[in-house]
Amino acid sequence: MSLPANPAAQPKAIIGVSLKMYFGYQRSVDYCRDVAAIAFAHPAVQSGDIELFVLPTLPVLPEATRVLGAAGAAAGAQNIFWEDEGAFTGEVGGRTVAELGGRYAEVGHAERRRIFGEDDTVIGLKTAAAYRNGLTPILCVGELEQGSVEEAIALCTAEIDGALNRARSLGPAGRTIVAYEPQWAIGAPEPATPAYISAVITGLDAQLRAQPGQKDSRVIYGGSAGPGLITTLDSAVAGLFLGRFAHDPEALKSILDETAARLAAPEVTV
Repeated sequence: MSLPANPAAQPKAIIGVSLKMYFGYQRSVDYCRDVAAIAFAHPAVQSGDIELFVLPTLPVLPEATRVLGAAGAAAGAQNIFWEDEGAFTGEVGGRTVAELGGRYAEVGHAERRRIFGEDDTVIGLKTAAAYRNGLTPILCVGELEQGSVEEAIALCTAEIDGALNRARSLGPAGRTIVAYEPQWAIGAPEPATPAYISAVITGLDAQLRAQPGQKDSRVIYGGSAGPGLITTLDSAVAGLFLGRFAHDPEALKSILDETAARLAAPEVTV
């Protein structure tokens, strides 16, 4: 598996895509191949400046890790169980995800909270499972209703603290990618405003990286994110967690290009 030119360096931006359950097996594989071709030809991905990953449906993970890994990108799982093995019919543990080549595990998405009733305790257990299996958790947080920046920071900080405190009680922590996804923006025609996103994530980023073992952790934005957004955001926003607006590989290429351009440009003031 080829890696970016300087894998020891910290990435300057993070771009992730979740395919949720939109694509079947073959379409998911084809998508990963298209993304791999884009990644292989993209200087910012090859240099390691942009950390790029895709979270496909689980049966695709072995092929996704092979295809994307060869192009300097990576793959992971959209969910893991909190135990590594045992009598848990239908579940998949972090140990298996790691064996399949996955490098990330998404935990705490709003749909998991709403549809499956996952609370802070469960999310903390899954975060711990990611850490102990060498996976980077994509910890999703976000307020249900739109309110003030201060309210969003307070609610999301509580969700982050709940997950990380529980995880740390069970073993050593590791790097975390927090995906700030206001629930009212998920599936909406437009994302939250750039000023709102930047203000909330600036607050979350400072509090996250002040926690033990989290100095290399970053906060990215999700929730109807797509082309054109990254260039409007403050540098505290480390990147984007993309859904349907990146399911077209050409849209993802545009976002990678915009992210690289932002890295080369002066910081945007909002």
